[in-house]
Amino acid sequence: MENLTLKQLRYFDALARHGHFGRAAVAASVSQPALSVQIREMERALGAELVERGPRQARLTPLGEQVRDRGREILRAVDELGELARASRDQPSGRLRLGVIPTIAPYLLPRLIGALTDAFPGLDIRVRETLTERLISELQEGRIDTAIVALPVSEPSLTETRLFDEALLLVRPAKDAAEPVPSRAALGEMRLLLLEEGHCFRDQALSFCESRPGAAREGLDGTSLATLVQMVGAGMGVTLLPEMAAGVETRSAAVSVARLGRPEPRRTVGMIWRRTTPLDAQLRAVANVVREVGATGALAEAG
Repeated sequence: MENLTLKQLRYFDALARHGHFGRAAVAASVSQPALSVQIREMERALGAELVERGPRQARLTPLGEQVRDRGREILRAVDELGELARASRDQPSGRLRLGVIPTIAPYLLPRLIGALTDAFPGLDIRVRETLTERLISELQEGRIDTAIVALPVSEPSLTETRLFDEALLLVRPAKDAAEPVPSRAALGEMRLLLLEEGHCFRDQALSFCESRPGAAREGLDGTSLATLVQMVGAGMGVTLLPEMAAGVETRSAAVSVARLGRPEPRRTVGMIWRRTTPLDAQLRAVANVVREVGATGALAEAG
């Protein structure tokens, strides 16, 4: 059997993820014919088909699924060689693949990117914004180096480090600004607008309001915090908003913002990374910068 190449393994991994030659080619930054040729070369070298080719999608054969899993192990090991080299340097440098959840990214990143590049001039930051569940999966597969999420995630394979806490604020229609702030129990009886399923912030809001995550609700979910705030401004209900997002999202909306009584709802923002990564010390240095930026932002909101 001829030797397989890392390029072939990466192309095949992209195809396995996307199930479509065109989308896999875009993800791999290569033309579709070039990707197809490399997959054919893999199959020729192995002497068996890895992919069932259909008009709209590509399905892996049973052998293809095994090759996918073993190939990911190989790619992860190769990436860790690069991490070993970076870990030998005095401070974080080189590529940093940073994941961030959507309820944090737009509000923290504008300040964070500048702070990180000032602290570590040799750092090349690549940002990936998606939901916590996907970030955990991509961390475990070695596709990103670290992620900023709401804690806890409770994954034994990952290290968690706390960065800062922030309050969750009540957002009501502007006409309700003079009304008493509802109690926790009263809030649970109100029409609470939430992010759609999959967002951890949704579960945090439901937990505070003592509502079960799977409980039946009216179809009033939003895809973003901005959408929720505009829905509140239109009189459709109330919502909770992370403190870091309040200044941005309520600026042009007909809403009022209030702090809830004790126990005040809060969330813990933290960083996670693989326990086995050689970059542990460097990621802790990055976490210190994120912690400082988050604390500064919290003070600014409080002021």
